[in-house]
This record gives sequence, structure tokens and C-alpha cells, in this order.
Amino acid sequence: MAQKRYPLGVLIATAIGAFVLAALIFRGPIDAPVMANISSPGELRPASFSAIAKKTMPVVVNVSTTTQRASRTGGGALGGLDPFEDFFNRFFGEAQPRETPQRSLGSGIVISKDGEILTNYHVVRNADVIRVKLADQTEHDAKLVGKDERTDLALIKITKGANNLPVAKWGDSTNIEVGDWVVAIGNPFGLELTVTAGIVSAKGRVIGAGPYDRFIQTDASINPGNSGGPLIDMQGEVVGVNTAIFSQSGGNVGIGFAIPVDLARKVVEQLRKNGRVVRGWLGIRAQEPTPQQASSLGLSRRVGVAALVTEVAENSPAAEAGIKPGDVIWEFNGKPLPKSQDFPSLVADTSPGQKVTLKILRDKSERAVTVRISELPEEREVVTQADGRDAELGLRVQKVTPELSRRHGLSTTKGVIVVEVQPGGPADQAGMEVGDVIREVNQRPVNTTKDFEQSVRQGKRGERIVLLVQRGENTVSLALKRKS
Repeated sequence: MAQKRYPLGVLIATAIGAFVLAALIFRGPIDAPVMANISSPGELRPASFSAIAKKTMPVVVNVSTTTQRASRTGGGALGGLDPFEDFFNRFFGEAQPRETPQRSLGSGIVISKDGEILTNYHVVRNADVIRVKLADQTEHDAKLVGKDERTDLALIKITKGANNLPVAKWGDSTNIEVGDWVVAIGNPFGLELTVTAGIVSAKGRVIGAGPYDRFIQTDASINPGNSGGPLIDMQGEVVGVNTAIFSQSGGNVGIGFAIPVDLARKVVEQLRKNGRVVRGWLGIRAQEPTPQQASSLGLSRRVGVAALVTEVAENSPAAEAGIKPGDVIWEFNGKPLPKSQDFPSLVADTSPGQKVTLKILRDKSERAVTVRISELPEEREVVTQADGRDAELGLRVQKVTPELSRRHGLSTTKGVIVVEVQPGGPADQAGMEVGDVIREVNQRPVNTTKDFEQSVRQGKRGERIVLLVQRGENTVSLALKRKS
């Protein structure tokens, strides 16, 4: 039988294919993610994130907290006010508040070998007990070292038993670009050390969470329980702290937000030193001029690099320096404003007592103003919200805004949130707490402070008022008795 002959080109192609296959089978371990070609030679994507995950998972911890809350009602089997408890209260008097433990779960980042951990403040807010589970599954008690509500960051530390822990490596959030691959690690819904990947969707995102929000937006899956965990770049370095999601349902929809690590590092240093963050204060509100405002004010520079003053607080450094509403600030201490949204951060990063020079535009003429920066008081809010108060119930409420929703870890912006409870008042005796969201008053929906006040006024003195309250993931009914 004649021997079959193959063309030379086929033999060469076969040999090359065998060589490539052998190289793939016998290749050694790699330290960096494998890159696979997609549709064109210049378009690449990671084929595996395993090397990054193995390198960074040991620095991610599970943070769980327990808070003892006084509560009259936990609800019966069907939820709401327990009818048997109500029956006994009517005939034998009011029951004493009982302690009901409330638990929360989040993530954290190990930043020192002796057990310092960076996390979100809303993860450990009001916690009586903080427990940390390391990647090796050992559990430790931790204490709160410092907190900063305005950036939603907190520093906690393992009290004992932490020795030579693996430490996260800081990255540089200013160098990441939109479209870069990032990895999120955390404990979504209590599922420990979950790794998800995505890209940077946007930088400097402002979501109304406060004057210092310049978030990294990502489509890497972030869910409840991821809060406080790291956002990691392809070098295995932390570039952000996962903190918030945009969602109608409470689950991931591909829009997550992380605090840039450059801001987080500044906060950490102050929390270590002072237990809080000391910020500069000027005492103004400002906004970006619209094109129409820019034209009427005679602005020759492009909109977005100037701050239009809309309000000046009384007895503030700005007022003492003669700054007025309508002034346009376009230079801060010799440097042009990058964007109007950056102005609050520039002021906050300035040491109290320092004098700065502002270049402003007033009546279409430029002038320089010298201002001595003061310290931002702890109790002063940069943005105040209209609130509602009921002295007879002993509480004060505000409309739920995106900022308050993020600060208190809420999954909704409906209802009014309790921001003050008078000690010993009816609300306090019923177990109402700051952070509770009132959804209904006597079965009437409440969406504004005006709704709340009108619904409360319809009740007579001495009558009970039933509030439908959202507390964390639970909804309960609380019965309050107005002062007669």
C-alpha cells in the first residue's frame, strides 16, 4: 500500500501547534494575571484574577457588631404590635423597655501588623460589641479607635491576639483610569471572602452623600456586607474602600461606589492621632455657575473651574473677610480651582488658623481676599435639612435624603428619619432610636416632615399613635402615647 504524503505546509503547521500545546501544558506558575486576546491585538482582558485574589484575600476581614437597643415591641408572629402585649399594657400599665440585640455585618481592611482595620463607619455605628474574623477564621474582639461620619470611615483595632498580620498595600487612586479592571473583596450577605471583578466606570462621582464625596464608581458586584472592604487594582493594591451602591431593590445592579484611597489614607492618619478628623472651615455654600450665570457674571473662564457663593454663615471666617453671596471664587491660595466640587475639600484640607488668599470676581472685577481658616466644629453640618419636631412625642425627624440614607446604611429614601430622641420622652420609652425610619403614622404614608407633622396633629392628647418603623432590615410597629 502506498504511503500517504502530506503537503509541507501542513507538516509545519502541525509541528508549530504541537509546540504551542506543549508550552501551555508544561508552563510554570505565574504571579500576574493571564492576559487573553479578545477581538483585536490591542484589546485585552484578564483571563484570571486568581493571583490577585490569593495575594489580597488575607488582608480582608469580616466585621460583625452587636448593639443593645431598648425596645418595647418586637412584633408578634405576624410582625407589628403584639396584640397580647397591648392587652396587658392596657390593664396592667406600660411594659418596661427590654434590650433587643441588633446585629450588623460588614468588611474591613487590615492596615497594620498589630491589628488596625479600616472599615465604614456605618458598619460599626453605635456598636456595643465589635468582632473581627480574619481570613484564617480566627475571631477577635476589637475596639473603635476613631470615626468620621462625613466620609463614612472608621478605624478599629483588635484588642489582643494580633501579631504580624498580613497588611494591605496602599495604591494610588489618582492614577486609576476609567476602564481599568478592579477587584472587590468582602462579605456580601455574610458570604465570607467573596471576590468579584469589574471595571472603573467613573471617577470623581458626586452622589449627594456629602461635601467630600468624590467616589470611584465601579460595576464590580458590591452588595450589603461588602461595606468597608477593599477595591483593588491589577497590581493587588487597594485603591478604594467599598461603601455604597445604587439600587432600587437593595441588591447589586452594577453601580457601586468606593471611597478613593487617597482620601481614606488622610482620614486614617487623623483617626490614629486624634480619634476624629480636624477640618478647615470657611463658612460658605457654593455651587458651580451655570452657563447663563457665567455669562451674566462676566466669567471668561470655562464653567466648572469656579465656585459661585450662594450663602455666607454669620460670624464665619468668610463673613469676617467680607465675602458675599454672588462672589465667584476662581483661585484658592494661588492655585486655580480644578472643579467647583473640589472647593469644600480644599478648605477642609487646610489647617485651622492658616491664612489663605482667595481670588474672587465681584461686579465683573477681580480682587484678592485674605481669610483665616477656622476649625469645622463637630456639630456643624455643611448642609442642613428642614426638619420636623414634636415636643409631645419627644423626637425630631428629617426627610430621608441620599446623604442620610448612606450615612445610616438605609436601603430606601422613603419616609422620615429620626435624628433626635428626647431622653425619657414617649418616643424614648417606646424604644425609638436615632436612625429609625418612620414609614407610616396611624396607617397614613409619610414621605415628608410635613406629612409627619400633619398626621401626628390629627391624634388627640392622651391617645396612642402607631408608627410603622423601618429599623435595619426589619419593619416593626411602635405605639407611642402622647402626653395628656
